Amino acid sequence: MPDFRLLLIDDHALFREGLCLVLRQHFPGASIVEAISVTQAINLVKDAPDVILLDILLQGPDGIEGVAIFRQRWPQVPVIMLSSMAAPETIAQALERGAFAFVSKADSSSAIVQTVERALVATEPGIARDSAVSRAGENQLIRLTARQSEVLQLLCDGLPNKVIAKRMSLSEFTVRGHVQAIFGLLGVTSRTQAIVSARKHGLVA
Repeated sequence: MPDFRLLLIDDHALFREGLCLVLRQHFPGASIVEAISVTQAINLVKDAPDVILLDILLQGPDGIEGVAIFRQRWPQVPVIMLSSMAAPETIAQALERGAFAFVSKADSSSAIVQTVERALVATEPGIARDSAVSRAGENQLIRLTARQSEVLQLLCDGLPNKVIAKRMSLSEFTVRGHVQAIFGLLGVTSRTQAIVSARKHGLVA
């Protein structure tokens, strides 16, 4: 993958250092600028980076405000949101303000790397438009049963399998089966990714 510029904004030094190490291992030619706040990032970076990794919980303008600021400043730059914990409503706000994707800090480092790779591909000439068309086509291909739709809605509400099972009068084993089937249909591997995908595809309220 060609050299690129990445802006990482996170006020947790240990996480930032660890993520930079992972990113430099996967992207040896990448130029990574670190900042602890949106304000510092704007002061440090004058030219548009290729990708922005942005923590949600920050001092000053938080990540949600930051998305809007960066989308206005650099409309073509994909912003990937990071957080150790985030309510579905917060994720939805970030996506509505133009975030490219959301990745939980609890996910594997490979999930962040893969999301950065997708963001880079999406900004290549001609690819963004094709990706948008592709996603529109995907909307038509995702077909959930009524039961799966109900499970997905409760999952997006932040409920664990045990509570979903009780709400729906099902066994926890059955709910786990529905969740895995939903993951397969959405092409995801975690609850966080499922929530993001479901909201992007308009599968939940």
